[in-house]
Amino acid sequence: MAHIIVVGNEKGGSGKSTTSMHISTALARMGRKVGALDLDLRQRSFARYLDNRRIFAESQGLELASPVLRELPQVDQASLEDGENIYDRRLSAAVAGLEGDMDFILIDCPGSHTRLSQVAHSLADTLVTPLNDSFVDFDLLARIDPATGKILGPSVYSEMVWSARQVRAQAGLPPIDWLVVRNRLGPQAMHNKKKMGDALDKLSKRIGFRASAGFSERVIFRELFPRGLTLLDLGDVGVERLNISNVAARQELRDLITNLKLPGVSADF
Repeated sequence: MAHIIVVGNEKGGSGKSTTSMHISTALARMGRKVGALDLDLRQRSFARYLDNRRIFAESQGLELASPVLRELPQVDQASLEDGENIYDRRLSAAVAGLEGDMDFILIDCPGSHTRLSQVAHSLADTLVTPLNDSFVDFDLLARIDPATGKILGPSVYSEMVWSARQVRAQAGLPPIDWLVVRNRLGPQAMHNKKKMGDALDKLSKRIGFRASAGFSERVIFRELFPRGLTLLDLGDVGVERLNISNVAARQELRDLITNLKLPGVSADF
């Protein structure tokens, strides 16, 4: 059975597609067989990233290790059982078509609450939630008393993860390993950065996730997308010497892969 990694957050702009691309491509470059599904059927940022990679590699005569992107299959409405949701069938069919051949399946969810996203979370062996280092994003995880800063209780996204955990428990599946990834961390020890860290530490013990640093805000990520490249591909396209920012970004990716604690995987790049 393939290990399923779900990248999810009900807010756009948190770096889900960049995170999905770098995790899946890093695993592929390390020799793992990786399947990929993009559940954002409208924007399709992850799928377009992979399409850009394929087109660029073909145009340059390169062989770049990549995950295998699959589309959700179409399903005849008449074939559904009474009460069965068509999106449930499409997602389960896509996963079934990959899991026999893959070591990992990475599913990128849309930045909103959808039926597909809800079902995908219940399939997750590992859940990665990218989060901008801001209390605007933190509000999706928990509500905070504005006067005291005290955590009042879980918010909408945490409640969805709780529901997914219940579904897995009822099915006798192992619990979800949930990693909240702090993207766009500032380099300085800013007051907000410390407050976010303290709040995440308290909340992690309360609702059961691990926290990890993710990717800082860097121009390189915006430059890589049109060619479908990642930080690990720079040497393949003729970049002989990395600048300090690129070296630091590669270390961030190495740390993220290590913190994921995926079965049989060490960040040997």
